[in-house]
Amino acid sequence: MAQSTAPERAVKETLPAARRSRWLGTRGPRRVVWLSALVAACTVLAQWVVMTPPLYFDPYYVWLGARDWPDVPLAAWPFNEVPHQVTRIGLVLPARLVQEVLGAGQASYFVIAAAGGCLFFVGCYLVVRSLFGDVAGVAAALLLLVHPFFTLTNPFGHEITWSMGVMLPDMPGAGLFAFGMAALIVASRRAGRVQTRWLLAAGVLLGSSFLVREFLAFLFLAIPAYLALLRIPWRKNVIVGAPMVAVLAANLIHNAVVWGDPLAGLLSAAEHGGQSRDYVTRDLALRSFLRAMHDWHPLGTIFTVALALTAVGWLVTRDRRLALCLVWFLMLAVPLTVLSGVLDPNDISLRAWLPRYWFAVFPPLLAGGFGSVTLMARRLPAGFVARFRVRTVVAPLLAVALGGTYVVAAVRAVPDLPRDTAWSELRVWLKGPGRDVRLICADRRLAQTLTFYTRSVWGDPVWRGEVKDFRHDLGSVPPEAQVGPMLYTRWRGQESQIGGGWRPDPNAGWRLMWRSSDGVLQMWNPPPAEH
Repeated sequence: MAQSTAPERAVKETLPAARRSRWLGTRGPRRVVWLSALVAACTVLAQWVVMTPPLYFDPYYVWLGARDWPDVPLAAWPFNEVPHQVTRIGLVLPARLVQEVLGAGQASYFVIAAAGGCLFFVGCYLVVRSLFGDVAGVAAALLLLVHPFFTLTNPFGHEITWSMGVMLPDMPGAGLFAFGMAALIVASRRAGRVQTRWLLAAGVLLGSSFLVREFLAFLFLAIPAYLALLRIPWRKNVIVGAPMVAVLAANLIHNAVVWGDPLAGLLSAAEHGGQSRDYVTRDLALRSFLRAMHDWHPLGTIFTVALALTAVGWLVTRDRRLALCLVWFLMLAVPLTVLSGVLDPNDISLRAWLPRYWFAVFPPLLAGGFGSVTLMARRLPAGFVARFRVRTVVAPLLAVALGGTYVVAAVRAVPDLPRDTAWSELRVWLKGPGRDVRLICADRRLAQTLTFYTRSVWGDPVWRGEVKDFRHDLGSVPPEAQVGPMLYTRWRGQESQIGGGWRPDPNAGWRLMWRSSDGVLQMWNPPPAEH
């Protein structure tokens, strides 16, 4: 009888006999494809349900960078405010491609954001299932999909952080890294040329994640440790590293051609930061992870519980998969924490108290949490398991009860979903009764989102007037912003009100022209000019 190969022995060591055929047989890949497609479909559906309108500032500047590429002058406004955003070619170039195909409208924005969401949630599923099976993988992806960190994203309603449905690098970058780690794990169960192909694929995916989110490079430092924990020979580090170097070289060449400096992206990322608008101390910076998970929503506690379970599970079982999850977490947690104010509270490079900065470690935390529970449950005495029907009755009932409780809590956490209803109604008004309006004044945040709704979803103009914006953080609304109809909203999320709380006053002559059905947006005519 032929002896088992090293990858096959690794599978036998980590999976129960009943599941070996699923890994080594032909049904596994097909099932993975279908379940990945299911997670992706759920992602698109969830984004459609939430339907956060195209947002302002960073997402808007990324959008403009993609639209104008390669003519993106980093020293000119608005790109000089966020050069680190528009030099992320892993996000900018795909966005430009989508704009070329679908037009520079809301449809393109939705597709770009949905692609980033699919990368993240499917990547989470693949990592968790490659370590602990399909049930854990699908459960982890669905847990994230309904979590408030990914549903409360609309500053015109209730907002925690910008994530699902927003064109930012956090989700696609974390997703590409998760895909790369899943490829590494699969490679550990293969041999010969098949393993080499998986390692090359892992290198391409890991390197590409850097093109989307630079600080993910901290995770690259542990690649030798990942391979060691997966029992992949040390010399195979070269196979993983070669495509990563090629991706970096392509990035340097692009930057040299477009901006005249191969290090433009690295320099813009390194120069990002400074004095934070938030109150920061070294003690607060040290607790960045706990603050990010606990201060924004109670259900963030799930991720700290998952971290604790992973640590306890590894201490009890010494399982290499749990060690991999812990190394993955620590390799990002340490530099994020240090650069969020531990070194110098007056010079902040990364705002690690924001939940979206931690998206890249959510997959290993959930994998470690689910895996620890599974592994420690298997250590229960066989007699105890049989007597109390732990596997057939207790475990399924407990899983249904906990899952149901979580889903109910996650859904109730979303008090309402304003979607982009008000903005869509504004587009209709501009095409009809508002078509004769030649000027709209708005604070810069509203003005940038408005540009998407003066066009159709495919980018064709539906209103050809002028939009005049002004800074929202001024102590009052400047007189030049009161010369035409003003678009106004009473901000409900974390955003500050315009002009220190200013609002149109009918007693001062302001006249309501239009109001959305949900009251989110209003259009006001200014008082008649005095002669």
